[in-house]
Amino acid sequence: MFYVDIFSALILGLVQGITEFLPISSSGHLILVREFLPTDEINQLAFDAVLHLATTMAVIVYFWSDIWNLIQTAVRKLGRLPVNEKDLTLLYALAAGTAPAVFFGLILESFISTYLYSALTVAIVLALASCFFIYAEWRYYQNPPQGTLTVRRGLLVGVFQILALLPGFSRSGATLAGGMLLGLSRFEAAKFSFLLAIPITLGVGLKKLLELILLDGTIAWWPISIGVVVSFVMALFVIHFFLAFIRKYTLWPFIWYGLVLSFTVTYIALYV
Repeated sequence: MFYVDIFSALILGLVQGITEFLPISSSGHLILVREFLPTDEINQLAFDAVLHLATTMAVIVYFWSDIWNLIQTAVRKLGRLPVNEKDLTLLYALAAGTAPAVFFGLILESFISTYLYSALTVAIVLALASCFFIYAEWRYYQNPPQGTLTVRRGLLVGVFQILALLPGFSRSGATLAGGMLLGLSRFEAAKFSFLLAIPITLGVGLKKLLELILLDGTIAWWPISIGVVVSFVMALFVIHFFLAFIRKYTLWPFIWYGLVLSFTVTYIALYV
């Protein structure tokens, strides 16, 4: 039987909605939260993927005008009609950036879910991710952004996205910091990161949702629905907040948060 109580679904939905698009790792936080919630019977990866599907829908809603432009660009390109070159570059960059994580995700998903989903692993990866963000901020300060998005930069940001396969390494953080290292502004890198999230999380979420539907036994859809709605609404607020924040400020508040959380979880895992 697939079961999750309403309280657990509410908390997990809040955690996913708040953390998915901040550079602090939603998957890592979900793993940590489950250490304190009665969720032993949950098919964890499937439920997490459904929550990711909810936050993906929030991105689609928030960036619908951009997505509609990309759809029109693709249709016009297929019809050999004139297109906006900037939109075409973004479309190709998203396609190129999606490929690396899809390839390595298919290869490594089973290994990662079997051996790396633990609180201590999340703590270690959080610390490593924070160090990576520190390096990105240092390089950004030394070499202010001068580049624009290209297909090659999109592909390389997609390579950085592979880091997010590690539980505790934020997908948005990996792609944002990667974009900064490649010469994009924080805001441009953040927007591309949001759009790049759509293909993979939408595909994985739909696949896992189908797995839930096909599970034997009774599924408690009502609590799951609550988690999905909460995750969707919170994600809309967080997207708007983070885009405004990143225009003016650095990643340092999230770096400090990640380091403090990493040390705290490590201490608890080893000594408590």
